[in-house]
Amino acid sequence: MTERADSVPGGRTDAELLAAHAAGEPNAFATLIYRHHEHLWLTARRTSYTPEDASDALQEALLSAHRTAGSFRADAAVRSWLHKIVVNACLDRIRRNKARPSVPLSENESHEPVSPRDRISETETSILVRQALMTLPPDQRAAVVVVDMEGYSVADAAELLGVPTGTVKSRCARGRLKLSTQLAYLKDAGNRI
Repeated sequence: MTERADSVPGGRTDAELLAAHAAGEPNAFATLIYRHHEHLWLTARRTSYTPEDASDALQEALLSAHRTAGSFRADAAVRSWLHKIVVNACLDRIRRNKARPSVPLSENESHEPVSPRDRISETETSILVRQALMTLPPDQRAAVVVVDMEGYSVADAAELLGVPTGTVKSRCARGRLKLSTQLAYLKDAGNRI
């Protein structure tokens, strides 16, 4: 993956910005995160159960990246390094939530977005796929998201997730099987455009 140097005065790469941040330049990290925020938010959103958890995990990940920027080894792209930190923060939050479940303040409070029936079918399908993704175990969901939704190769996904390539392949296979079973009704001819 190539480093991005677009829309920045002087055209500095991600690695140059990260090094500048580590050297104490005040706005370098903000510029770097501005470049990748949308990707990192979508990664957190797809990996987390709720928007609130995604937001908290992304904040924790960015704080971690901010603090540990000086330890970046440059053996991978900065975007991949940030992606891995976000995925790990999301998985940590999922584990923490399982260990210490929380109770909503109000019984009437709904954490799921309301999906009006007049939305276009693409949005409805996206919601259904997201709900199905949330039923997968976190390790399978992370592998499926990284490989099938983010478009990383299995080798790159293995590096991002810190597991062997065979583990990524098996997690993807198990996750895809579960998703295909849950979403089989979408293959019905009546659901095609």
